[in-house]
Amino acid sequence: MATKKKLEEDGGVATEQLTEKKLQKPRLYKVLLHNDDFTTMEFVVALLMHVFHHTESDAQGIMLHIHTRGLGVAGVYTYEIAETKIAQVAELAEKAEFPLLCTMEPDESEE
Repeated sequence: MATKKKLEEDGGVATEQLTEKKLQKPRLYKVLLHNDDFTTMEFVVALLMHVFHHTESDAQGIMLHIHTRGLGVAGVYTYEIAETKIAQVAELAEKAEFPLLCTMEPDESEE
């Protein structure tokens, strides 16, 4: 997108110069789900499908990764969307009485 900038010359003539603004891509953040001994695998799969829009087979794979490694990436989003996803997970986990922990960290692969 270009913006117009007026330049005054010594002769009193005003001209317009177009300057280009360079937009940076927004920084991305990984939304992480942490394994615990209480949250059921079925709940995690349902959560991955509902909140993060994964297919059932992808959700199963992510859940198994979280279960075996203790931590897994549910998705990668801009900061505001990642915050919203974390809040949705916290609300659903609380309603289901599960202590599921969901956090985010900067996605270093984008740098």
